[in-house]
Amino acid sequence: MSYDGFVTHSIVHELNTKIVGGKVDKIYQPEADEIIIAVRTFTGSYRLLLSASASNARVHLTEAKRENPMTPPMLCMLMRKHLSGGKIVAVNQIEFDRIIRIDIESYNELGDLGVKSIIIEIMGRHSNIIFVDENNKILDSAKHVDYTVSAVRQILPGFIYELPPKQEKTIPTEFSILDFMNDLAVQSGDMLLDKFLLSKIMGISPLIAREIVYRFAGHTKVTKEEVDEAKFVTYVQSVCQDMSNNIYSPCVVLENDSGKPLAFSCIELTQYGEGVKLEKAADISEVIDIYYLVRAAQERMKQKSANILKLVNNNIDRCTKKLVMHRRNLEKSKDREKYKICGDLLTANMYRVEYGMSEVEVENFYDDNKPIVIKLESDISPAQNAQKFYKKYNKAKVTEEHALEQIADAEDELAYLETVLDSIMKAESPGDLSEIKYELAEEGYISRSQNAKKKKKPQKSGPMKFVSSDGYEILVGRNNRQNDELTIRMSYSTDIWLHTKEIPGSHTLIRTNGTGEAPDNTIIEAAQLAAYYSKAKNSVQVPVDYTQVKNVKKPNGAKPGFVIYERNQTVYVTPKIIKEEY
Repeated sequence: MSYDGFVTHSIVHELNTKIVGGKVDKIYQPEADEIIIAVRTFTGSYRLLLSASASNARVHLTEAKRENPMTPPMLCMLMRKHLSGGKIVAVNQIEFDRIIRIDIESYNELGDLGVKSIIIEIMGRHSNIIFVDENNKILDSAKHVDYTVSAVRQILPGFIYELPPKQEKTIPTEFSILDFMNDLAVQSGDMLLDKFLLSKIMGISPLIAREIVYRFAGHTKVTKEEVDEAKFVTYVQSVCQDMSNNIYSPCVVLENDSGKPLAFSCIELTQYGEGVKLEKAADISEVIDIYYLVRAAQERMKQKSANILKLVNNNIDRCTKKLVMHRRNLEKSKDREKYKICGDLLTANMYRVEYGMSEVEVENFYDDNKPIVIKLESDISPAQNAQKFYKKYNKAKVTEEHALEQIADAEDELAYLETVLDSIMKAESPGDLSEIKYELAEEGYISRSQNAKKKKKPQKSGPMKFVSSDGYEILVGRNNRQNDELTIRMSYSTDIWLHTKEIPGSHTLIRTNGTGEAPDNTIIEAAQLAAYYSKAKNSVQVPVDYTQVKNVKKPNGAKPGFVIYERNQTVYVTPKIIKEEY
């Protein structure tokens, strides 16, 4: 991961220069595994984020504001009781590991001055926030670890805090060229250098290990036998000396097109080459905030949308199975005419059929009087055999009618559920999910309890807004409710409406200011947006239909987001964000 011991070292240095000596103003706990501490200093105010998230554990200063629960959790109230108004006296990194200890001096109930500490362990799914007193006794923690979870170390209130087992590696600030050369000398010649660095240097991540090798050799897959060992050691020593001297070059690596963060570090990353954008910052907290602002939000949204996503996928599976069943029945009913022919021929030749016969050969007057053998049931009369063929014919006919009707309904429902699934994947906030849940409740997919009935209808959020290179406003719906609002209520008849051809996606609108026309470049850019906010986001040459809004209609009783249109044209584009949302 990007958040390694080196980043932790740079964060501790930043916190020591900015918040040590500051007063704890407020403490919040927006999530079960996340604490935010507001700190006031002589130079300004800061927000310190402590996260023990399994996938996004971190410590840094942040500008982002989070929504807090109405009732503070127990850990938050305990910290407020003991730390509010306290003074941060020290911030330390333990053994160059991803463990930070923040010491806070405050008065207890008796008026005595004491020091309590918050220990943040950044260890993947084992990450934790632990609150201890001056005797290292655990007061509480974000995650309780008992004997059923770990037989090595328990984290429970009342227990004495113990550090995780120590790793036998070299601490970068105590780097010794001689010891490192000796360790390197005994390694096999085919060992990759980045793997060697990981096994020997404390706090180093695969990212920084590869960066050191890349700086040295110009690529990352380098073995020991391919290099000058003494020269390589100088590169390693240079990075370790920068850590010892608190010399950092914080940066974050972003994708060129989408701006999605790929990695960050406290040293400059050169291994990614020209295919990415490297954004530098003065402080490590700034790049961590950039990296996790999107990633953490996506992770939280993924957690919050898990149940509704499961519901929609289950209904999609149900519709798919329903379609398979009815299509199979439809295929079987195609041979129904043979039953009617047998009934007609048997009726016409009734005089030739005797009771108890198992078959009869007659001339098929439907096929040039060719002979045909009709199988009979010997225990019923010839007339009853004829009636049985007619019943089979009628049953197959009814089956076909029913199957066609059910297939049409299932295909419509499946198309609708695909649009809902697309909306869930595009949801960016809890408000977006609330709108989708309300829509599903309206359509009968979510049962309404008595408490749910009392809840207010979620407020509709506005569509996404963009501006084309020609200055035309482009609106994009976020979900089916917004699509209906955008197309039916917010549009003018002369606006241009766009949608991916037969692919679930957002309704897109170009404001033409009454002209009914827009430059070709604006249409292309709007089509790129429509394709980007569709299920075909990761495809190329996506077909997008466009027409004036007056040619778009919503049938009576149609599901949310469903419309029909005519007089359209089609353009093929590659999905792309044209300009930042405003």
